[in-house]
Amino acid sequence: MPQKEFNKFLLAAVEESLSALGDSSKEAIFYHLETSFNLKKEGIPSNMNGFAKALERIFGPGADYLEKLIEQRLYAKLGLSLDQEHNDNFLSSLNAAKKQLLMAGECVAP
Repeated sequence: MPQKEFNKFLLAAVEESLSALGDSSKEAIFYHLETSFNLKKEGIPSNMNGFAKALERIFGPGADYLEKLIEQRLYAKLGLSLDQEHNDNFLSSLNAAKKQLLMAGECVAP
């Protein structure tokens, strides 16, 4: 799976997870990310660190819920098993998904 495809799955997982808050809320969050954090929706997969920081600034401790939801949806989309014990950090969990795909020969590093 090329990096571009991985990014599509990641963005889809983000969108689906934010939809859990309602479609109008999701759109408001994307607007806020763009206007307050200079982070366009299409740029989220290439700037997950900035996205995670923005979620924390917007939602405070509630960002953890969204991060776990994004992780779960991404892993499900990719057909991977999410190991919560070893991936307690959002960004390390996303990197672990990419690493699992690389080890399986399914993802091409950028």
